[in-house]
Formats: sequence, C-alpha cells, structure tokens
Amino acid sequence: MAMRLAVSTLGMPGAGLGEALAVAGRFGCAGVELRLHEDTGVHAGLGPGERREVRRRVAAAGLEVSALAGYVRLCEPGDDGPVVEALLKDLRLAAELGAGGVRVFPRGDDPAVGARRLRAVAGEAAALGVKVLVETHDQMATGAAVAALLREAGVAQAAALWDLLHPWRNGEEPAATLAALAPYLEYVQVKDAVSAADTTPVAMGEGGVPLEEAGGLLRAHGYRGWVSLEWERTWYPQVAPVEEILPGAAAWVRRFGA
Repeated sequence: MAMRLAVSTLGMPGAGLGEALAVAGRFGCAGVELRLHEDTGVHAGLGPGERREVRRRVAAAGLEVSALAGYVRLCEPGDDGPVVEALLKDLRLAAELGAGGVRVFPRGDDPAVGARRLRAVAGEAAALGVKVLVETHDQMATGAAVAALLREAGVAQAAALWDLLHPWRNGEEPAATLAALAPYLEYVQVKDAVSAADTTPVAMGEGGVPLEEAGGLLRAHGYRGWVSLEWERTWYPQVAPVEEILPGAAAWVRRFGA
C-alpha cells in the first residue's frame, strides 16, 4: 500500500466539517486530520449522536480520519491524573470516529514523565485499537528525543509522528531523525517553511525544509503510512488558502510514496 495523503483542518480556519471534507475530496486526499478544538466542531465534548454524525459524514465523503490532532501535553510537569484523563478522552473519541491515533505534544523535557503516562493509558488504548502519536515538537523536537521517550515507555500503543519541520530546524538531519524514529514511526506531517529561523509556511518546495531528502529517505525505508499536509493557516492567516498548497503535497506523496 502506498503512502496516503490527508489534510489537516488546521489549514482551514473557520471552515466547517462539510467544507473541510469537500476540500479533501476535491484534491484527492484519502483522509482528513481533524484538529480537536471547539472552533472546528470536533472535540472530546461531543455527545454520542454528534460523534456518530461526524463519522457518518466522513465516510459518506469517501474519506477516513487519519488522526485526531489533540493538544494533550504529555510530559508537562505536574500531576499525572489530569493529563491521563484528557488523553483517555481523546483516545475514546478517536475510536468512535474511526481514527487510528491521537497526536500529542511533549511540552516537557523529562521522558520519564511522558513514559509513565503512556503506560497508564496503554491498556485502554490497546482495547480501543488506537495509538498515541507523539509529535517531534517543542522540548522534544528531535527524533532522538521522541525515540528516547518511546523507548522508555516500552508500550506498543505509543508511536512517533515525524513533523518534517521541527527536527530539521533544531539541527537534526533527516537521516538521523529517521534512524531514531524508524522502530516507532507511524505518521508523518509534511510542510515547507521559509527557513529554520522563520517558520512562516510556504508552498511545497519553495522554502528551506529538506523535503526531497526526507521523501527519498521515507521511500527507501518503505514507509506506507499517512502523510498529512499541516498547512498552519490558523496561526499564519496571511498565507495562501490550503487549496493552493494541496496540489504540491499530493505531488510529493505521488513521487515518494508509490
């Protein structure tokens, strides 16, 4: 099976679910990455009927939910209880929507903290058939850092999400990132940006992110999972609509994911 392209609703601020699904379908995506936020209409506070309706609408559009983009701060200092409970709520929502995983941020630099919390949710995550996707981000932006966390956790329901921007802008070459994440890699977010110092989004191939190198490495590795275009227009409202960027992302997936 080839790589499958999804688009994150982060790139469509103000769009309802119907519009997001229409955009994904129009540009040949196989799925949508649903940002968990009240503004998007998809969040852990949805009732049973609302959850069924979201899943029905996604399926009716001929799409899948590639992942839920959650905001749990996995390694943040403090009590484990609130973090574990928030993550369990997101995992249950993912299972009901048919998503394979929930993205989390590290938001801390102690792998022991995150590993303990991953072990706390592993049993229910396994029963639900859903994984926790730890993104290369913030205090654990490199593949080496995320791999250390997942190695310490030692649970099959925790996996790595490689955001192609963040390890590179923190000085880790793509080959090193993939080498570290290879045993755990289950999801990729693709994007381009002006430079390591200026993360303003730009069209694929117009910025500094080593997309060709990363794509070649993923192809050689035999990666066949989801690739989500994370076009951060929610944070950078001045950039072009995601519709102008999706063709480039689709071409990248075709080139490296066949």
